Amino acid sequence: MKVLKDRVNRLWCYRDLLKHLVMKDLKLKYRRSVLGYLWSVLNPLLIMIVISIVFSSMFKRSIENYPLYLFTGQMLFNYMNQSTHTALSAINANGALIKKAYVPKYIFVFAKITSGMVDLVFSLGALIIVMVFTGAGFSFTNLLFPVVLVQLYVFCLGLGLFLAQANVFFRDVTYIYNAVTTAWMYLTPIFYPLESLPDQVRWFIEHLNPMYFYVGQFRDIIYYQQLPSSGLILAGCISALVMLAIGIHTFVKRQHRFILYI
Repeated sequence: MKVLKDRVNRLWCYRDLLKHLVMKDLKLKYRRSVLGYLWSVLNPLLIMIVISIVFSSMFKRSIENYPLYLFTGQMLFNYMNQSTHTALSAINANGALIKKAYVPKYIFVFAKITSGMVDLVFSLGALIIVMVFTGAGFSFTNLLFPVVLVQLYVFCLGLGLFLAQANVFFRDVTYIYNAVTTAWMYLTPIFYPLESLPDQVRWFIEHLNPMYFYVGQFRDIIYYQQLPSSGLILAGCISALVMLAIGIHTFVKRQHRFILYI
C-alpha cells in the first residue's frame, strides 16, 4: 500500500510534464489541419456514415436506429485500439529523453492513454449529433457515461503499460497486436447484434471479452437508455483492475532494463 501511495505521489509531482505530453500529442495530431480539433467530431462521424451504409442493409430489420447502435460501439473500441497502439511504442519513441534525464517511464504511457481519452471526450459531440439527427432522445441515464469511461481508461492504461514494456524487448509485439485487435474488433458486437451469433461464441464474448463489458454498459445508458446490469458493471470493474495490476507489475519489474534495449 505504501509503495502504491509513493508512486501516486510521484506521478502527482510530474503532473505538469504529463499535461505537457498530452497537449503535445493533441497538437501534433491536428498540426497543419484546417479544421483542427473539429476532426475529433467529424472523423468518427464520417467513419460511422460509411460503415452504416455498408452494414445497415444487413441489420436494419434486427437493429432499430442502426447508426446510433454502431456509433456507441465504434467510438469506445476505436479509443481502446488507437490509445493502446500509441502507448505500445511510448517507451521506444522517448528513448533519447529516458537516456539523458530521469523521468518516470510510465508517464509516457499515461500521456498516450490520457490524450486518447481527451480525444474520446471531444468525440462525444459527434455522439450528440447522431442522437439528435436519428431522433433517439435523451435520458438521465446518459449522464452515467463517465462511469464507463473511467473503467475503460483504467483498462487501457493497464493494457498500455503491459504492451509498452513488452515492445521494448520484443518488437514483434507490434505486428502481433495488430492481428489481435483486428480479431478483437470482430469478436466485439459493434456492427452486429450479439443474438445473431452461435451460443458458444456468444458465451465467449459475454464472459471473456472485456470490450463487450464496456460497450454493453455504454449502449445501455445511451442506446437503450437504461441502467446497466450489476453483473456487467462488476465484470467491467474487475477486468479494468486486473489489467491494471498486470500492467503495473510487468512494467515496474522490467523498467530498470529498458535503457539497455531502447
